[in-house]
Amino acid sequence: MGAGSVRAGGGLKMWLLCSLLLSLLSAVSGAADSKAVTTTLTTKWADTPLLLEASEFLAEESQEKFWDFVESSQNIEGEHDDTDQAYYDLIVKKASAVLSSVQLNMLKFALSLRAYSSTVYSFQQIASNEPPPTGCSAFFSVHGEKTCDADALAALLKTAPERPKPYLFKGDHRYPGSNPDAPVVILYAEFGKPDFQELHQAVTSKVYEGLATYVLRHYLAKPSEKKVYLSGYGVELAIKSQEYKAKDDTQVQGAEVNATVIGENDPVDEVQGFLFGKLKTLYPELKEQLKELRKHLVESTNEMAPLKVWQMQDLSFQTAARILAAPAVDALNVMKDLSQNFPTKARSITKTVVNSEIRKEIGENQKFFKGTLGLQPGDSALFINGLHIDLDTQDIFSVFEVLRSEARVMEGLRSLHIETAYIHDILKLNVQPSDSDYAVDIRNHAISWINNLETDHRYSSWPYNVQELLRPTFPGVIRQIRKNFHNLVIILDPTQENAAELLSVAEMFYANNIPLRIGLVFVVSDEEDIDGMQDAGVALVRAYNYISDEVDSQSAFEAVIAMFNRVPIGGQLSVGDVVKVLEKRFPYVEVSSILGADSSYDSNRKEGRAYYEQTGVGPLPVVMYNGIPYQREQLDPDELETVTMQKILETTTFYQRAVYLGELATDHDVVDFIMNQPNVVPRINPRVLSTSRTYLDLSDTNNHFIDDYARFSSLDTKEKSTAVANSMNYMTKKDDGYIRPVTFWVVGDFDKPSGRQLLYDAIRHMKTSNNVRLGMINNPSTAPSAETSRVARAIWAAMQTQSANNAKNFITKMAKEETAAALEKGTDIGEYAVGGMDVSLFKESYEGPKYDFLLSHAAYCRDVLKLKKGQKAVISNGRIIGPLEEEEVFNQDDFLLLESIILKTSGERIKSKVQHFGTEEDRASDLVMKVDALLSSQPKGEARVEYDFADDRYSAVKIRPKEGDVYFDVVAVVDPVTRDAQKLAPLLLVLKQLVNVNLRVFMNCQSKLSEMPLKSFYRHVLEPEVLFQADGSFSPGPMAKFLDMPQSPLFTLNLNTPESWMVESVHTRYDLDNIYLEEVDNIVAAEYELEHLLLEGHCFDVSSGQPPRGLQFTLGTASDPVIVDTIVMANLGYFQLKANPGAWILKMRKGRSDEIYKIYSHDGTDSPADSDDIIVVLNNFKSRIIKVKVQKKPDKFNEELLSDVTEENDTGFWKSLTRGFTGGGKPEELKQEKDDVINIFSVASGHLYERFLRIMMLSVLKNTRTPVKFWFLKNYLSPTFKEFIPDMAKQYGFQYELVQYKWPRWLHQQTEKQRIIWGYKILFLDVLFPLAVDKILFVDADQIVRTDLKELRDFDLEGAPYGYTPFCESRREMDGYRFWKSGYWASHLAGRKYHISALYVVDLKKFRKIAAGDRLRGQYQGLSQDPNSLSNLDQDLPNNMIHQVPIKSLPQEWLWCETWCDDSSKRSAKTIDLCNNPMTKEPKLQAAVRIVAEWTDYDQEIKRLQTRVQGKANDSTETPRGTDPHIEL
Repeated sequence: MGAGSVRAGGGLKMWLLCSLLLSLLSAVSGAADSKAVTTTLTTKWADTPLLLEASEFLAEESQEKFWDFVESSQNIEGEHDDTDQAYYDLIVKKASAVLSSVQLNMLKFALSLRAYSSTVYSFQQIASNEPPPTGCSAFFSVHGEKTCDADALAALLKTAPERPKPYLFKGDHRYPGSNPDAPVVILYAEFGKPDFQELHQAVTSKVYEGLATYVLRHYLAKPSEKKVYLSGYGVELAIKSQEYKAKDDTQVQGAEVNATVIGENDPVDEVQGFLFGKLKTLYPELKEQLKELRKHLVESTNEMAPLKVWQMQDLSFQTAARILAAPAVDALNVMKDLSQNFPTKARSITKTVVNSEIRKEIGENQKFFKGTLGLQPGDSALFINGLHIDLDTQDIFSVFEVLRSEARVMEGLRSLHIETAYIHDILKLNVQPSDSDYAVDIRNHAISWINNLETDHRYSSWPYNVQELLRPTFPGVIRQIRKNFHNLVIILDPTQENAAELLSVAEMFYANNIPLRIGLVFVVSDEEDIDGMQDAGVALVRAYNYISDEVDSQSAFEAVIAMFNRVPIGGQLSVGDVVKVLEKRFPYVEVSSILGADSSYDSNRKEGRAYYEQTGVGPLPVVMYNGIPYQREQLDPDELETVTMQKILETTTFYQRAVYLGELATDHDVVDFIMNQPNVVPRINPRVLSTSRTYLDLSDTNNHFIDDYARFSSLDTKEKSTAVANSMNYMTKKDDGYIRPVTFWVVGDFDKPSGRQLLYDAIRHMKTSNNVRLGMINNPSTAPSAETSRVARAIWAAMQTQSANNAKNFITKMAKEETAAALEKGTDIGEYAVGGMDVSLFKESYEGPKYDFLLSHAAYCRDVLKLKKGQKAVISNGRIIGPLEEEEVFNQDDFLLLESIILKTSGERIKSKVQHFGTEEDRASDLVMKVDALLSSQPKGEARVEYDFADDRYSAVKIRPKEGDVYFDVVAVVDPVTRDAQKLAPLLLVLKQLVNVNLRVFMNCQSKLSEMPLKSFYRHVLEPEVLFQADGSFSPGPMAKFLDMPQSPLFTLNLNTPESWMVESVHTRYDLDNIYLEEVDNIVAAEYELEHLLLEGHCFDVSSGQPPRGLQFTLGTASDPVIVDTIVMANLGYFQLKANPGAWILKMRKGRSDEIYKIYSHDGTDSPADSDDIIVVLNNFKSRIIKVKVQKKPDKFNEELLSDVTEENDTGFWKSLTRGFTGGGKPEELKQEKDDVINIFSVASGHLYERFLRIMMLSVLKNTRTPVKFWFLKNYLSPTFKEFIPDMAKQYGFQYELVQYKWPRWLHQQTEKQRIIWGYKILFLDVLFPLAVDKILFVDADQIVRTDLKELRDFDLEGAPYGYTPFCESRREMDGYRFWKSGYWASHLAGRKYHISALYVVDLKKFRKIAAGDRLRGQYQGLSQDPNSLSNLDQDLPNNMIHQVPIKSLPQEWLWCETWCDDSSKRSAKTIDLCNNPMTKEPKLQAAVRIVAEWTDYDQEIKRLQTRVQGKANDSTETPRGTDPHIEL
């Protein structure tokens, strides 16, 4: 077939397409416009410059990179033409000088996410606390004095020491080379602007003179008018049930919306099988007709006819088949399109045929998913390089962190020249330090054992066989077997006052025949000849030894207990106590011969102290179980008993396993078996075992060495470490080619005794182990000279010139004290030469004139290791242990401990991988060290999951990485018709654009679906980089676009944001709870604002370990200490505070909270743990959770926070309340105000319910004589309501307050908006309102009140925390609908009434006192896991809890509703509720007009007020009104 005929074929296609278009178009004429919904989310704060955000990204890489970037961008303004795009490109170009290509992509993503906007803004908030001097666009603050005059700096520095130093935050940028002891100069400026340059130069010149520490904080003198558009959230358009019509009929004044939103659609633009993206590119000349055709097809598919149940059954598999059928490059787009628009795609998906291979493979894989990952069919999971990313709790910001840290490790491995193929192998190694509890060896004769289960007569009736462990018993029973399975050692100083308590616990164990072998170690004076008649401790030891020799150890123990029983509580053991007991028990013995200076009962006295010091177990007293020391807080007597019993039960399962597997038999020595476990170490050195560790960055390859000091001093930190490693020579036990997984660098001044001692201990250890290489770094105490560096030079020269074995023997001599003393006297160094050394070569090197290596080492210790002159440290595989204190013991045992830990966690594992590379031994040992430093320095995460998945031939989407580059290994498991798929598909698409990925998406489908799996449309707002318009300006921020939406359903819009964000809807006239597109002109534009970032925390009382219920915290700044406040819950001691980026001060509320309690400690905050002020800096979008421990003040030990005493005299509290709630008000009005305000709480969402709510308020105000205060849940109110309420308050004279609370992350989440609102009605009553509010009435929005509510407020609840009205039973024709009359409810209520939740009164004092809120949340947590329970959450929960939290039944007339009550009782009704009627399904509005005579009048009255307000607003062209006088909680 020639070229001509191909063209002809093309022409034919064209002709067919045209005719098809024409025939279809004739049917389309006059179709409606397509409708859309868009959503944006902005910050409350002003737009921050991208330049500053980029600098914060670099600061997380390193401060060096941050300052390089700042210096290179000083006059960025003049370097580009003025478009946004040129500015952005220049930032990226400047950053690319210090970033790798992967990190550069991360930077672009971070700028698109605006992830560092909050960081930049937090500095702005800190600056506003300064406050800035007038007329300055950048300024210095020197210890509180401020100026923007560069010449005034010198004078301010001189006077600075008289003023206190400012507090510096963890995120502050300190200029490198700043002198830490000099005054602090904080420069508030926007770098890149001209005024920054001048001030920056002024202060850096002072830094070079050593006169200042320079800190830069971002500060914008003129913040932009624009806001930051955020991304990283999801928007859901859910289809609402229209069973009961709940739409308002008030017409919305259409808002003008910019119609450019609807641009050309994405490339995979598929409608009913036509790929319009492709067609448009193939036939550009038919663009207009294609557009018409597309519109017709969209409209024909969009009306969603319901599917039959048999059509839905296989939707999950059919969707998967559609995705898998697409080419791999498009598959993710197809998955995104199908899952996010599922309701309109479902009908066409039902026609898909699923082949049997896909079904079979998915079935096989599901067995594997279930077995290894614990995933059921329909579940989803995401793994990046084997790290599990939990989609429910992790937001895009934490995923971004994971990507960055993974990229660092992979690039580090890459720069060590490790091939890409091996990188993932090495990544999977789990090298994190185990948190296993280390134990010390208890086979030591310093321990005096009181009993021995295997030999003592009192245990002889117990069975001896270890198989007894496998015999079944009741849970919690401790098996009595004649084996020393459980050993308790108590190390104590008899003269400490808690000795008696510990011994009494031991006696209790012994007396009750607990199978526990108990040993004592007495730590007393170890002087040679000491008189026991003068020293109580020594006396006790000698008495103990005497009695155990004469009688036995049990009697000795009993005597010791008797001695301690004589000590008064809080007193100390005295010699007299020992003598009295001895005289009583052994009346014929000369006491002084036992206790005196020449006593013969002195064995073990010195050994006790020696054992205690050698094991390094920490401050006395110490209790160990099988060698594992208890924590300090477990030594409290009651605690000790519980913990020990617990450990016995836990260890029993360990032994059972060992016996079952045959590792432990009856003839084995059990104690030997325990002591050979891997967690047993020679000594416990907290320095070595601590899990907070610092590592050198050795992930670099270069050809620098330390013998050229000038060159060395110009390198950066990372290069210096590599140069030191390149130049290092090592000593080893044998001269064989062996890869040594452990590398020690000993740092110290080897011309000082302490440095030599450390080296000597290291050498002694190295001679015992062939796994170790030992290198030395000299850190001189003084400037290097021939006299002060004899030993250091000798060591260096020997290492450079001699064979390894000779050097080792020679250096061992050099490390001895007598050698150093002789050299000092002038002995010739040649005298110490060892056999076989080449002395002349050595001397030539030793006496050489160059000290470069010494200078380089000294500089390295100072700049990189951050050591002072002469300080010691040990570096093991790149981990820095030090600086060691002058007197600190770090001996051979510690080196052994270090080695055993490295071998156990990382050394052996890395070595086994490196062996496969086939590199020569020295380089391989270097690699092990460098890889270990790199992997171990990563923050401790969960272990990586090994997934060698079953099959990915038919049922997985696979995308291969680009060859040769480092790639991320991404695995997703997903059911394509779930909410997770809606989120995952866009995330994976962004990942694919961002980094090189090896991606596999496994389908995990559910079969036999019985209902529509997805009832919502979804968009995830996320873009891999910043977008621009054609003219080079930024494109209008990221937004969610729902285009071509069907017009018949009723939608509700929900935002799905990260856990710690609180967002609210702003500026929209449409009802976002009821979007009905048929009635909309073209676009519904929803705008949201990020109102707060949450600060969450957990608080506990140290003495009781319980949360201090009712404790209040406040958050504010120095100038305004109380901006927000909160109450601590009993569940987990949880509290939350609404904040925004910046530095905040957390305090206990003035009043009862800070009278009874003081802050004991805090964790996760930004101030030192011992400071009284808790400072918290919020500077990113991630969740922030802190822990606070409090303690009662000594004189308030018996007081309770939630007492029955009213707090009327607590004026501090009241003063802040009046200011906080009513905006003003004088303290003397308090009394009247507190008694005489009726507090009414209500929730509403959607315009119709808000209309009802206004009418409910009006009906209350018309009938109630007492002042009223309304409390509304702010989370779901529309902007229209929030704008109108101040006018209504002014007109009718009531107070109001908007409260909000974010659903805590640990409480089971509801997904449906209606159920969330129900949850808020009942779950947070104890924390929504201030403590001062002691009674609250809840009135449903759709109620009409006909009486004075004061009567309900003062109703006697007879001790119950709340009162509800029971359901009416008088309307007989509804009996079939009364579900509480039969089944579960009838039996659960056992004759009690089922109550309705439309109206209730809560006695908050009682409610908090009996912890009702915590009980309700606890019950909810248990029941809500089952989707079928709590179908009416707010009503079922209190009725379900009626036995635990009693309900007082209110008289029936308090709530009349037509559905359940008969017509005759309506006359006496005090409130009328518009309940739904399950029989007639009558719409609410219609029912209101029919049932309530006065409803229409109320409605008209409010509408007239709205029209008046609207008219005023339109007349006045003034700026929008400022904040209302009330302050929001």
